[in-house]
Order: sequence, then structure tokens, then C-alpha cells
Amino acid sequence: MIKDRLNEYAALVKKALEEYVSEQSPAPKLAQAMRYSLLAGGKCIRPALVLEFYRQLDENYEKALPLACAFEMIHAYSLIHDDMPIMDDDDMRRGKPSCHIAFGEQTALLAGDALQALAFETALKCDSLYHSPKNIIAAVSVLAEAAGMRGMAGGQMLDLENAGRSTDIEHLKLIHSLKTGAMITGAAKAGCLLAGATPEEAGAAEEYAEAIGLAYQIVDDILDVTADETELGKPLGSDLENGKQTYVTLLGIDGSRELVRKLSERAKAAASGFKYGQSLCELADYLAARGY
Repeated sequence: MIKDRLNEYAALVKKALEEYVSEQSPAPKLAQAMRYSLLAGGKCIRPALVLEFYRQLDENYEKALPLACAFEMIHAYSLIHDDMPIMDDDDMRRGKPSCHIAFGEQTALLAGDALQALAFETALKCDSLYHSPKNIIAAVSVLAEAAGMRGMAGGQMLDLENAGRSTDIEHLKLIHSLKTGAMITGAAKAGCLLAGATPEEAGAAEEYAEAIGLAYQIVDDILDVTADETELGKPLGSDLENGKQTYVTLLGIDGSRELVRKLSERAKAAASGFKYGQSLCELADYLAARGY
């Protein structure tokens, strides 16, 4: 069952994160804020993709744990910054006060900055006696690009510029392929590259993850108008409140769900050449089912 595997990955990642972000720090309040957001729960989808795609090529997926944790650190830092008043101004995250509410804006800003730096420090802890340095560098380079202006940060900028403006599906796809999709695609590709993937294998991983990454964002748009606040763990309708167009506003709920279905089928086709392709297919279906 894919849910059991995801739970196994999440447990491994959370245990490792506990060790990487020690409570012992010359700046205890900063460490506390970092741990507050990093260990707050969540689905750990990005680190799970690192581990699952590594497993497709090498059974010893624990060897990719530092890289998997690095992706979760980048994700956590982005959520801290996204929630701040200068960005989305959300007071709740994962069912509890956002980092800036719990610790103040200055500490939250620094916690995000420190998690970003720690992510690269952690990714470079991948065992160089087991992995070739070339593979480690390739994987960390993917992480850097996924987080930067050609990835998540660039997508966030486009999203901010899009507030209150009319847009079309293609522009919305560009925004989400960067803002949300880049880190999902990067996780799959980086896991492959660390394990020594061929260009063909890395390309198939990228094709798979691009499809589920876009589907993941569309499902989030659906949940923003269909889920209850307790289930989602954050305020609902924030995109509409901020004047942002979404797949739901452009396609409706039924049209958005149909697009998710098509993207999931595309992902499953890309997974067919992998050793444990069925596991990847189950993951695509599992993520898509959140929108129903």
C-alpha cells in the first residue's frame, strides 16, 4: 500500500530532521522556531519522492535521507515566508499558529533563512563513499534550481504579480509549474540523479513529477473551496480573498478534477519503465484522490 510506504518515509524523515535541527544552539529561540515549523507535521511529499525515486534504482534508499531532508527544509522555509504579512498573511498553518504569530516576524524571517541554509548543508552530507561526488553535485544542483528564480521563488513572484489580474490557463500553468511543481519535480529528479540515473531515467522521473506536481496544485485549488478549515489546517478561500485566479475559478470544480485525472494518467504512463512503477502509479492516484 502506498499510504504505508509514505508513512514509512515520513517517519524516517522526521526522525532525521529531529537530529539535523538540534535544540542545542547559540541562538535557542531561532532553533525553536525552526523546529516549530519543520516538525509541525505535513505529508512529506517532496522527501518521499526523493526516497521513492532513489529506491527505483537503488534499494538502499536510506542513503538518500540527507537529500530528502533538505527538500523538506526548503519547503518548510517557504511556508514560513509565505505566511508572513508581507506575503499571504496567513495566521494558521497545519492547524496551529503560523511561525510569525508564534515567534514574531523577525524570528520567523530568520528561521526561514536559516532553514534554507541548513538545507544545503544537509544535502551535502550524502555519503561520498557510497555516492560519486558527481552524483551528489548533480542532485544538489537540482535542489538549488528548484528553490530559486527558475523554480519556487520565481513562481512565487509571478503569483504575487498575478493577484487581481485576469489570466489564462497557460499563464496559470507557468506560475504553478514553478511555485509548486519545481520542488516536486526537483525531488524526483534529484533522487534519481543521486542514485546514478541515466538521462532517460531522469527524464522519465521529470515527466512523471511535472504531471503530479501540477495535479497537486490543482487539487489544492479544489480543496481551498471544498474542504473544511479543520481538515486543511489553514484558512480557506485565501486565494479568492487575495484576488488570485485559480484552476477552479477558470475551469470550475468538475473541469479541474478532469484535468487532475488526465495529469495522473500522464504520470502513470511515465512511470511504466521503472522497477517499481506500480508504486509510482499508486502514488499518483493517492495524491489525485485528495480532491474528492
